Amino acid sequence: MTDHALLSPPAKTITGGLMAMLYGTLTYVLFLGTFLYAIAFVGNLPVPKTIDSGTAGPLVPSLIINALLLGVFAIQHSVMARPAFKRWWTRIVPQSVERTTFVLFASLALLLLYWQWRPMTEIVWSATDPLAAVFLETISWIGWAVVLASTFMINHFELFGLRQVLARLLGRELPPPEFKTPMFYKAVRHPIYLGFLLAFWATPTMTVGHLVFAIATTGYILIGIWLEERDLIALFGDQYRRYRQQVSMLIPLPRHKAKVG
Repeated sequence: MTDHALLSPPAKTITGGLMAMLYGTLTYVLFLGTFLYAIAFVGNLPVPKTIDSGTAGPLVPSLIINALLLGVFAIQHSVMARPAFKRWWTRIVPQSVERTTFVLFASLALLLLYWQWRPMTEIVWSATDPLAAVFLETISWIGWAVVLASTFMINHFELFGLRQVLARLLGRELPPPEFKTPMFYKAVRHPIYLGFLLAFWATPTMTVGHLVFAIATTGYILIGIWLEERDLIALFGDQYRRYRQQVSMLIPLPRHKAKVG
């Protein structure tokens, strides 16, 4: 055996790294398309299926089906994000693609929701003033921008699994989680969720279907925050407890000045 052979990584390791990178990249592209479609779906932009497009059916069956679709996403998102599930799950899938697999299942749950969503088109409110309509649409777009910008303020590519698969390909270890509060995170603890709430609720025309979607996702966000903060306290301890005391959850309100990193 030559010195070169001793120093070179096994072919199996290289192949595994390349396969993980391909898997992570394709899943990220799927996620990106799913996210962009979400903007069109909620905003009733010209795509094949939106939250209010199609022929409305009977109210009760539509409500049940939509609730089940929202429940599939909520359960998938909540269960697969928990540390206990991750510890079990990484006995089956490699650690490097755990996050990618989470993103894949979340994207598939959203695609199912887009496909099977039942419109409920009765009007709850409608902004008749053109300026009011433009204002609400602008708030919704700001919400989507806040969501996307907030992911880059922490680590967008780690959040969606690309950093992990790249590290495997390069044979590098990822550093341990670091607690930090960049930009928006100094004003609210959960700017991503705040952005979603703005995007979902700010609409010139609120239908029953859109209202059901907004109420359900708001409820899920509040439950998700409770679960997420419990995990963050377990991970960062008093550092996160101090942050929670100093920075508002969703609404940027003046509180004690945050000196949390």
